Amino acid sequence: MGERVEALHRESNPHTLRDLTMRRQLIRGGQHNIGHLCTRQQCEDGLADKVALRWISPAMQRRNYSFLELEQQSNRFANVLQELGITRGEVVVSFVPRLPEQMISFLGTLKLEAVAGCLFPSFGEEALLDRLGDARASVVLAVKRSLRKLLKIRPRIPSLRYILLLDADRHESDDVLSWSRLMATASDQFQAPVTSPDTPSVLHYTSGSTGKPKGVLHVHRSILHLQSTSQEVLGLRGDEVYWCTADQGWVTGTSYGIIGPWSLGTTQVHFGGGYDASAWMSVLEQNRVETWYTAPTALRMLMREDPALFAKFDLAGLRQVFSVGEPLNPEVIQWGRTSLQREIHDTWFQTETGGILISNRPGLSIRSGSMGIPVSGIEAAILDESGAPVPDGQQGCLCVRAGWPSQFVTYLNHSEVYGEKFRNGFYYSGDKAHRDAQGYYWFSGREDDVINTAGHLVSPFEVESALLEVQEVAESGVVAAPDPLLFEKVVAFVCLHPGVAMTKELELKIRLHVSNRISTIATPQEVIVVDRIPKNRSGKIMRRVLRAHYRGDALGDISTLEEES
Repeated sequence: MGERVEALHRESNPHTLRDLTMRRQLIRGGQHNIGHLCTRQQCEDGLADKVALRWISPAMQRRNYSFLELEQQSNRFANVLQELGITRGEVVVSFVPRLPEQMISFLGTLKLEAVAGCLFPSFGEEALLDRLGDARASVVLAVKRSLRKLLKIRPRIPSLRYILLLDADRHESDDVLSWSRLMATASDQFQAPVTSPDTPSVLHYTSGSTGKPKGVLHVHRSILHLQSTSQEVLGLRGDEVYWCTADQGWVTGTSYGIIGPWSLGTTQVHFGGGYDASAWMSVLEQNRVETWYTAPTALRMLMREDPALFAKFDLAGLRQVFSVGEPLNPEVIQWGRTSLQREIHDTWFQTETGGILISNRPGLSIRSGSMGIPVSGIEAAILDESGAPVPDGQQGCLCVRAGWPSQFVTYLNHSEVYGEKFRNGFYYSGDKAHRDAQGYYWFSGREDDVINTAGHLVSPFEVESALLEVQEVAESGVVAAPDPLLFEKVVAFVCLHPGVAMTKELELKIRLHVSNRISTIATPQEVIVVDRIPKNRSGKIMRRVLRAHYRGDALGDISTLEEES
């Protein structure tokens, strides 16, 4: 198996020697600081005047930022934080729409050796409170329309010292401050300290099937893996235009929408608008995007467009397309070949892995529906629960030998759960998969109940908790169901209080409440009324039974089902 996989690596990566040389040059004098390496070092390497960020507004207006501007602006933000008394290890969170300031603040936070976090701007109050409180955030970047939401939960977040408003011309109070006023008086000179590889860097939250969301903490050494996979998998050369559509609230948006490409001196396009097929095609055409990294949900939405749309655009500059978030349907791959005249390469990684571990990539034969093969330096395996290898072709636990550079270092405040993810030197991903005789990996599903909708992980527990806040709802249970567009959709089962009937108005109320409390991503696509929510004798919701009920399958073993009173 090892020789076969190594041969596949050589087939897919003919420039390994060149890439390894570039990787060795990344770290100089022991400096692993991500902010420094993505800006100051690029300037020192002669790229100061090169376009680093091409920002495209929803109205399609363009604004270029050079590597020198990123260096100076992120320096200003590091100085702002320092003047506010923020120190190494404190958590700074951005809770804003896609804007250049989000990336500038991200890099400036890391230069100070503070921890950078990004939250989706659609989060509701409870979702915000869970994450900001657990992270013990010191600073939150926001926009004025989110201020009321933040002020409402702020008394319950004692660590929160400052709210910085990106769109305020003046300070609102002593601790609700204007970004522009602070940045205007800050120095654009800042020298990041020599940062050790194990210094905490980025914090992302991921949902589980039970309990609250968990903070996944990464360290500065992750840049080694993010740069190497940006070369080996995405094929970034540093002399091209690249577009990653992921929001920075998602690990893809920071790992491959900020860190990996800028560590290579690559020009990145960022579009501030939402999904719009014509706008997206215009971004690709007008900016001569060569490498495009997006999600299967977006590609499935494009599949629904009139095929004549794509003939209107000249995509001759588009060299390659990549996808991440959930398994790539074979139908999408075929659509890419016919409508875009491009192969679409699937990639696999998680919030916990920090970077791509298994992928298809140019030069490697695509097997439709396969995840591909492990990237260089990654040892993957299919193991059973006891840690024994599973024969090729049989499903088991998808595991990775621990120790890769972008591996997370803990679940914040949940070290015991972190320890449970590792056994006998392997990280257990929570995914089920099998490997074929040629070394390709094939995803089967999640071991737990997390819902993967449009590439975002949604916790059933969070949605169930929000549903119970609706006055008419007595009990709730939430599961995933297959969906041709979203991959999985959120399905809510509710038991209503006596005398309450489901109406269109009540269903709308339920959906809006979940959207406001958690996020639009978590909003149930279906709400189903049942007489009771199946639970085991310890009170745990039996989501397996709900899924079987939804699909019309046999219920299986229900010996632990709670008896009716």
